[in-house]
Amino acid sequence: MRGKNGILKTAAAAAALLIALTACVPVPVQAREYGYTYNYDYWGDVQEGPDLYSVCKVLTSADLKLEQKLKNPQGLFAMGDLLYLCDSGNNRIIEIHRSSPEKLEVTRIIDSFTGNVDVTTFSNPTDIAVSEEGDFYIADQGNARILKLSSDLEYLMQFDKPVDNTLDPKIAFQPKKIVIDTAGRVYCIAAGINKGLIKYEADGEFSGFVGATRVSFDWTDYIWKKFATQEQRARMESFVPTEYDNAYMDYEGFIYAVAGSLKPDDLRDGTVDAVRKLNLMGNDILVRNGDWDVFGDLYWGYGGGYEGPSYFTDVTVMDNDIYVCLDRNRGRLFGYDDQGHIVFCFGGNGNMDGYFRRPAAIEHIGHELYVVDSLDCSVTVFVPTQFGQLVYKAIEEFDEGHYEASGRAWEEVMSLNGNYDLAYIGIGRSLLRQERYKEAMRYFELKYDEENYSKAFKQYRKIWVEEHIGWIVAAVLVLFLVPMGIGRVRKIKHEIDTADIFVYSKDR
Repeated sequence: MRGKNGILKTAAAAAALLIALTACVPVPVQAREYGYTYNYDYWGDVQEGPDLYSVCKVLTSADLKLEQKLKNPQGLFAMGDLLYLCDSGNNRIIEIHRSSPEKLEVTRIIDSFTGNVDVTTFSNPTDIAVSEEGDFYIADQGNARILKLSSDLEYLMQFDKPVDNTLDPKIAFQPKKIVIDTAGRVYCIAAGINKGLIKYEADGEFSGFVGATRVSFDWTDYIWKKFATQEQRARMESFVPTEYDNAYMDYEGFIYAVAGSLKPDDLRDGTVDAVRKLNLMGNDILVRNGDWDVFGDLYWGYGGGYEGPSYFTDVTVMDNDIYVCLDRNRGRLFGYDDQGHIVFCFGGNGNMDGYFRRPAAIEHIGHELYVVDSLDCSVTVFVPTQFGQLVYKAIEEFDEGHYEASGRAWEEVMSLNGNYDLAYIGIGRSLLRQERYKEAMRYFELKYDEENYSKAFKQYRKIWVEEHIGWIVAAVLVLFLVPMGIGRVRKIKHEIDTADIFVYSKDR
């Protein structure tokens, strides 16, 4: 018995020591792994659900029947049924015709052009945009220029490094991403320039910077910088805007710009924005009425070879105002509606279909999504599932003013996924527009949508008052007149009683 007791005591002491040592060692917080498609509810809990998208096809060099394999593709642009892929490592642009999501074929390889210019080839082209007239705008990064070519690949003009006193003359001009508007103005993101988007007029003249990101700093760091030595200042972080990673111009002419290299604390505090919607003045007008800020995953941690927050490397915007951000860090896609609510989250890191090794660009044709993987040298085609089509139908019916149809579609969505918060909010909004305020309040209350609940309650209260105004007036009159009448009767009675006493005393 003593031997067993000794063994037990020794084991207990060892366990206690192990617990004590474990308590002293910091335990890393592992990144949470979810199902392929998920969302976040009001409480921040992960709600897995049906897939909104499925992989239709993964295009590789073999699928595209390319003699020279793709190498480090970086940019993608869609125009009608044509896709333009920047095969940056091979200094060329590949034109792909889409007959259907399953059938895509190369129609042209663009690796040179004609015109009165010294260099008529590309060097590391990283992005392309096509105007409504068919002109090509190409970020020819290796040649430090933005080219404008005709549809017949004739040189028209080029946009060079902007001449500005605030720019370091030693910085090489390296255009990364470009967008163009209907007037032919060019907005460029260049490596090493963090003053916002570089804006060129249609004639090539540099006209300034647009939409610089907000600057965040700590007052203690600011004060310390005032007293620090020059060497200490050099080691400290500068209070400068963050450089954008990519941009997209929607059908209304607004520019959606994304920045990936942001500090986690700044994202949590809301002092910086991972996504911005810029108007012509460069002001951010993105609506953020969702339960959570627009920065991708809520839980970060580290594990599986990645850490920190989502890194938005590209964005695309559909005609229904749903914008989809591509997370380079964890290989995921995050869709948001025009109010800032999360519509879907899906994807991941890996080498299976629907997963990515290094996602670099995203585009869309209709509701289809196209994602470029620069390391895997492929383009993944996603198409909406039945569930995804229902969600889009509900959103688009609402936008078109068909509120009853939108409500019915949201009810179908809710029958397939009862944990989908957007369905409850969507039904509530459709009822709100139908002036069925009391019913709308119930749906908003279920998902803690305080803003919409307040709107519905305000209208419901107004109608209720109008319908019961007679009773309200009667009640008010009763509340005021009855006490006044009772007081008057008491006063008269008191006067009578005091008058009798006065007469009696006078007679005596």
